[in-house]
Amino acid sequence: MTEQQLPSWADPAVSPADLDAQGVSRRGLLRRAGLFGAAFALGSAATPAFAASGKRGLGSDDPHLAYLVGDHHVHSVYSHDAKYTFSQQARAAAKYGLDWMVFNEHSNFGHANYGAKLEHAEIVKARAENPRQLIFQGLEWYIPAAEHCTVFAAPGPHETDLLTQFELAYDGKLLGYTEGSAGAADTARNEAHAVKAIKWLAEQRRSGYVDDVLVIANHPLRLGIDSPHELRNWRDAAPEIMIGMEGAPGAQGAAIPGWRGATSIRGEYENKQSAQSWAGYPAEAYVTYGGFDWATATVGGLWDSMLAEGSLYSITTNSDNHRTVFDTWKNGDWPAGQNFDNTGRLPDPVNTDTPQPGSDFWPGEFSRTHVGVTRYGYRSVMAGLRAGRVWVDHGHLLDGLDVRVKRECDAGRGVTLGGRLRVRKGEKLTLYVTVTSASRPNPQGILPELAHVDVIRGAVRGPVTDRDGWRAPDTKVVQTRDVSGRKGTYTLRIPLTAGDESFYVRLRGSDGNRHGAGYLGAAIDPHGPIPHEPGNGDPWADTWFYSNPVFVDVTG
Repeated sequence: MTEQQLPSWADPAVSPADLDAQGVSRRGLLRRAGLFGAAFALGSAATPAFAASGKRGLGSDDPHLAYLVGDHHVHSVYSHDAKYTFSQQARAAAKYGLDWMVFNEHSNFGHANYGAKLEHAEIVKARAENPRQLIFQGLEWYIPAAEHCTVFAAPGPHETDLLTQFELAYDGKLLGYTEGSAGAADTARNEAHAVKAIKWLAEQRRSGYVDDVLVIANHPLRLGIDSPHELRNWRDAAPEIMIGMEGAPGAQGAAIPGWRGATSIRGEYENKQSAQSWAGYPAEAYVTYGGFDWATATVGGLWDSMLAEGSLYSITTNSDNHRTVFDTWKNGDWPAGQNFDNTGRLPDPVNTDTPQPGSDFWPGEFSRTHVGVTRYGYRSVMAGLRAGRVWVDHGHLLDGLDVRVKRECDAGRGVTLGGRLRVRKGEKLTLYVTVTSASRPNPQGILPELAHVDVIRGAVRGPVTDRDGWRAPDTKVVQTRDVSGRKGTYTLRIPLTAGDESFYVRLRGSDGNRHGAGYLGAAIDPHGPIPHEPGNGDPWADTWFYSNPVFVDVTG
C-alpha cells in the first residue's frame, strides 16, 4: 500500500480556493483543533499517555480531535444482491465527502471462493491511485442465530485471508445456522458459534495475524432476531472487537412519498415478528423512529440498558447502499454459463435512463458516522471507533460537534465521547457542547438547521442479572436547549452534579420537524423521535444527530 496522504481539506498545499464549501468548513474545524497539516499527518504530540493505555485518573484531559466522516456498510457487484461497481461507489463516497468507507460484501460461497480476492485487487489499486481516501475491505457476516454484522480489518498482508477464513468457518448462512436455514432450530449451538467467532477474531488480533479487526451489528431490530442477551454475549466475548451496533440503518430512502409504496418504512423496517424473533420485543420495536432503530431511539431502552452496565457500546449510521433511490442503472446480464457462485461478481450495471427500484442513498449522501482522531489513517479510524469517539447525523445536519465533560476545578479540555471521568461524590461538573452549524445546503438542496440539543442522563448500575432486560429505568432526558436560529460555532455550557452513583450522559438533537412523546412516555422523553406514517417518511424532513456517551465514575 502506498503512503497515506492527507485529504485535500487537511493539506496545507491545497489552496482554499480549490476546496468546496464542505472542505472549507472542515478545514476551519481542523485549524481550531490545532491539527492542521503536519500535526494531523504525524499525530498530536499533545496526546497523553493514558490514551494508549486506556487508563484515566482524576481530571482526565483528552486530546483535541478531528472528526473523519465515514460509512462502514457499502455493497458493490461483489455482493449478490447489489448493483454498482466498486469504482462507482468509491466515486460517490468522494463526491459526498467521506474520508473512510468499508466495502462489506454479503457472504456466500461465490464471495469466499472468488469475489473477496477480486475485490481486494480493486481495493489495492484504488488505495494506490487515491491515497487521500481510506478504503477498508470487509464482510457482512450472517451471524449464527441472528442478523448481520460488519466485519473489517486493517490493511495488511492477511486482511483478505482473515475475512475468507472467517466466512467459511463462522458464517451462519454458509453453515445453515440462520433464520430460514435447516439448522436454525438449534439455537444454543448457533448462539455459541457466534460467540466463538468473535473470540476467534480477537485471537487473530492478539497474535498479530492482522493489525486490527472490528465488528459492528447491523440493523439489529429489523427482524427482531438479535435478542438482548445475544448483543451482550457478543460484546462480552471481546469488547475490543465487538464495539457496537447501527444506531440507524441504511435504506433511509425507502419511504419517500410516492416511491416504493403505501407500506414502506425508513430503513426497510417493514417486517413483523417471526418464529425466530425474540418474544420480548414489543410490536412497536419493528419500525424506525426518526430513521433510527428502536433500540437506539428509545430513551431508557435497549441501548441505554447496555450503557447503564457501565460498558461502552457504540452506535453508527450508514448507507447500506445496494440500490440508490431514483438511480437509472440496472444489473447487467449474465454471460452464458456464468453465475455468482462460479464468479463471485455480478456483471457490470447498465444505464437505462429510467429510474430503477431502490431504497438507499449513496455513501455519505444522507447518513454519516463521525469518528474522532488525532491523525489521518486506517488504524486511527479503527482506534477512534474502538474508543467510542463517535457521533452520527442524517441529512448533513451539523458541520461539527465536540463534547467534553470537565470537573469545575480543572483547566484542561476534559473527557470526550466514549471516555470516562472519575470524580468524587457531590463534585460540580460542566458539560461543554460545541456545535458548528451546517454551512451549506445538503445534497437535497436544503440548508439544515439544528433546532434543539437534548441531554440524556442515565445511572450506571453495573452488570445486569437479567441479560434479556432492555430497560434502563433511571435514564431520561434531563435538559433540552433550544438552539433555533444559532449559526456558526457556539458552545453550550450545561452544569452537572455528581450524585451518589456513577452515570453517563449522551446527546441527541434534530431539525425540530417531527416530535412526540418517546416510546416510554413523556416523563422520560417529552420531545423524542416518532414513527412516520407508512409510505410517508421523507427522510430529508426529519433529521437527527446522536452522540456516544461520556461516563462519569463517582468515587466516595
